[in-house]
Amino acid sequence: MVRSMALRVLRDPCGAFLMSAPVSARNQMREGGAGLLRRAFVARDPGRVRLRFASRAVLGIALAVGLCAAAGLGLPAVIAGGLAALLALFTVTDPTVRGQAITTALLAPVGIPVLALAAVLHDTPVARDLAFLAVVGGGVYARRWGPRGHSLGVFAFMAYFCAQFLHVVPGRLPALCLAMLLSIAASSAVRFGAWCYERRLAAPVPVTPPTGGSGLGRITTRQAVQATLGAGFALAAGQVLSDQRWYWAVGATWWVFVATTSRGETVVRGFRRFLGTALGIVLGFAVAVPLHHEPAVAAVVVALSVFGIFYTAAVSYTWMMLSVTVMASMLYGLLGVLDADLLVLRASETAVGALGAVLAVLFVLPVTTHSVTEAWVERALRCVHACTAEAAARLAGDADADPQRGVAELEGVLGRVRLSLAPLVHPLNPARARKRRARQVLALLDDCAREVRGLASVAADPDASHDARLAAACWRVEAAVEALTTPGAALGTEVPGSPAHTPGAGQALAHLHGLERALADLAAPLKAPRPASPIRL
Repeated sequence: MVRSMALRVLRDPCGAFLMSAPVSARNQMREGGAGLLRRAFVARDPGRVRLRFASRAVLGIALAVGLCAAAGLGLPAVIAGGLAALLALFTVTDPTVRGQAITTALLAPVGIPVLALAAVLHDTPVARDLAFLAVVGGGVYARRWGPRGHSLGVFAFMAYFCAQFLHVVPGRLPALCLAMLLSIAASSAVRFGAWCYERRLAAPVPVTPPTGGSGLGRITTRQAVQATLGAGFALAAGQVLSDQRWYWAVGATWWVFVATTSRGETVVRGFRRFLGTALGIVLGFAVAVPLHHEPAVAAVVVALSVFGIFYTAAVSYTWMMLSVTVMASMLYGLLGVLDADLLVLRASETAVGALGAVLAVLFVLPVTTHSVTEAWVERALRCVHACTAEAAARLAGDADADPQRGVAELEGVLGRVRLSLAPLVHPLNPARARKRRARQVLALLDDCAREVRGLASVAADPDASHDARLAAACWRVEAAVEALTTPGAALGTEVPGSPAHTPGAGQALAHLHGLERALADLAAPLKAPRPASPIRL
């Protein structure tokens, strides 16, 4: 179990499919302000994966920055190099080390042309803005190609964003391109050479989101349209607030879209982004404003902020954004433009960007929370059935059956269910009945996962023996899953044949009976009257 949770965090700590930490639904119900703090810094860290992830990031980025400085590059290029290293370590989430290496190698060929485009269009505002919106739409649309498409889309967007942040003109382009190449090489030397802890772990099971349909029926296409229009609103409103820092609003819209699928997820993420930014600005007043003139202190604060970004990314978007804001404040201090008005402007631009994202998902080709949640819940139930079937086959003597792989997939899918249900269980959600039903679903799915893990452990025991009662119980589990996921299906209660008893099957039967009870209890919150789909939240 520890390994499956560690692999899930390792695979996608902060990328396209960001999910909650593996805490139970019942714990999430009790979570308040103090719980948010505990979740960020005291949350379980199986295998210390988050700690290693964050520590390696600090080392890789420090090496990249040092290499750029040693090459004699100026401060803007050094900052650009540090951001490139951060993105290379942060956004590349392919399930295998080989896939990660390929994606990392593609970052510069994607980022340098975008950086060059932004530099060439720097003094042509209309063309610059239209190109930015095209990069936004293309970056979101690239999610249809999985983790690699997501990583390259994020890097392309951030290359254009960085050009605005650093006011890149053609004359600065060679230094920034060199910094990008050096930094990606340095961070890769750490990630794939000096500290490649992923090689010691089995490759995790990929958990890709549902992307069925074509044209505007495809979720990624809808999101590309939403992101482009939302970014257009943010760009226009941001320029009203400031003709120098307008890109902050576009950045806020973009990052709200990065790890969301439905409109509910986007609204919650927008709220968390603004909250994290506001908290970061308060901390910026206390730390960045008085201390940014001290280079050594600034370097330590930036390093701590980087650690915070990577360490909290998998468990709290709010705290991650707090760390991002403190880091950005220090970088502006190093560039000599930090003051209190700048921090207030950042909060305003972030609010505008989050509003643009929310308006887009609410009114432009909306993807409902229900439709996304239904898909993930159904997939979780199918995983439960698949795990049960594999465990039964293993108990029956099939050495090739492997329920553990299904358990790992179920862990990942449940993470997506939690993310999808987050809008319904959010404390600010006024719909009490829906909130109560969503919490019940989460708790019962956690029960299912616990029983499946126990069953897989029993099946792995070479002394466990087959019992005809196991086959009967597995049949009932299959019938229960079909009843929950198929319109018009009824829960079967009769099992053909008379089961024979075999010693050694007691534990497996206990887990199967617990699984049956959880599935039976799920019928109430899931089987609401809705002709089009049996699952209703």
